Amino acid sequence: MNVFLHELKAHRKSTIIWTLSLAGMIIIFFSLFPAFSKDIEQVKNMMEGFPEAIRSGMGISLNNLGSILGYYAFPFTFILLIGAIQAMSLGTSIVSKEIRDNTADFLLTKPITRVKILTAKILSIITSLAITNILYLLVATIIAYSVKNGDFSLNLFIMISFSLFLVQLIFMSLGIIFSVLLPRIKSVIPISLATVFAFYFLSFLSTNTADDKLQYFTPFKYFDPVHIVETGSYELPFLLITVIVITVSITVSYLIYIRKDIHTV
Repeated sequence: MNVFLHELKAHRKSTIIWTLSLAGMIIIFFSLFPAFSKDIEQVKNMMEGFPEAIRSGMGISLNNLGSILGYYAFPFTFILLIGAIQAMSLGTSIVSKEIRDNTADFLLTKPITRVKILTAKILSIITSLAITNILYLLVATIIAYSVKNGDFSLNLFIMISFSLFLVQLIFMSLGIIFSVLLPRIKSVIPISLATVFAFYFLSFLSTNTADDKLQYFTPFKYFDPVHIVETGSYELPFLLITVIVITVSITVSYLIYIRKDIHTV
């Protein structure tokens, strides 16, 4: 039995749905850009009425708002939110669904180690997320070129878009931790939504306080599109934190899973 292919097939429907959701959202937002950029001065005047913390939380920079990249930073905050829910849901279901569906005993009696089982499941999720990101990037790039009002850096556009995958890997690894720790998860949606929105709320809270340390506790602040547009780079401390969180979470998940008493029928 090829666990990887089986899991990939099981994720097929959700991958299609999430991909269409992300693609549909960016198409809608980018389709508004021509009208948006046409009256950019009026839009800026209106945006100046919003508190700076709100603008920052929504990825709005008045200096770059009239460019396609500056505008992209705004809808991308919502793209990150949707992508995080997808990754968190997949990660949380990685082990819990076997217990919930009473198929754990069938899987564990096969001549395959737990390490190989968990590895195949994780690789299937990463593949599903990669497919989502590739198709999303393709659609986003095509629609961006069709509505742009001037030259823009494709490299910066890809950097911003790729940060979606990095944030998804963080939430996937957190979901895996939940999946191996909690004894029985009846539904992954409540846990996924609660976790993702908690971090999303924390990202807004970090922009409303003078304490910059809060941004280190929410993945939604690790790859700021405005910063990428202005500097052309990721912030190294947040990039290191991303690698550490993913590595530690997955390593701990393996250690727990290989020793965990799995509930069987």
